[in-house]
Amino acid sequence: MIDVKTPYSNRNISSTITTDDRHDIYDAINENFNRALNEIAAFQPQYLQSISNLQLDCIQTVKNMIHNMISAQKQMVDISNKSCRGNIAPPSVPIQYIDQLTRQLNEFTDNTIRVSNLNSQFTITILDTIRENMNIYNRATDELSKYNTNMAKAWNSFFAT
Repeated sequence: MIDVKTPYSNRNISSTITTDDRHDIYDAINENFNRALNEIAAFQPQYLQSISNLQLDCIQTVKNMIHNMISAQKQMVDISNKSCRGNIAPPSVPIQYIDQLTRQLNEFTDNTIRVSNLNSQFTITILDTIRENMNIYNRATDELSKYNTNMAKAWNSFFAT
């Protein structure tokens, strides 16, 4: 008998394998694999939540970094404009250049958002397709198991007579 307390869990896992018949070992293996997979599946929501929290923290960190960089650049420009003395005038930027830069920045941002949306849709479609393929694979293994069972029965009946 094996007694193990799982981390992050209040459950104790006990495992005992006893066999009275040759076929019982297969039932014991199947039961233990299912128990192990169920234990792994129990942590899936926690993994998902941790990954989601990490993504949100990363997004917030990037927003904060961008805000701080822009703020620092604005302060440096303000300080350099105030520190100009005498006949030295601070550099001025023509309004056409500012308009063109703003327009290009808006186009770049719009295009980036479109690409991001397409990428997200593509990724979701791929994940849905993988999930559907897993379902097809699962059904195929069920049918293969039935086929193997029927074949074994047929061979057994053929050689038994």
